[in-house]
Amino acid sequence: MANHKSALKRAKQNENRQMRNKAIKTRVKNIVKEVRLGSADAGKDTSDTLNTAKSIIDKAAKKGAIHKRTAARKISRLSKLVNSKSA
Repeated sequence: MANHKSALKRAKQNENRQMRNKAIKTRVKNIVKEVRLGSADAGKDTSDTLNTAKSIIDKAAKKGAIHKRTAARKISRLSKLVNSKSA
């Protein structure tokens, strides 16, 4: 465990960031799963879900929870999946 005041503060900041990033990443995983399952059901309109997913993924990249290229890759693959199912 940290002994200095600055090290204790840094440890606390790291813990807070870790919890925040974990929540953001979980939200991304859940929305990606929702889009994938929604695209399996042909009856549902997945464009709204896809737009929501794009927004959530972009926000996660903006906040630094995931890398910007990872976000772009996820959005690209989801868009490709939805477009292939709708065509």
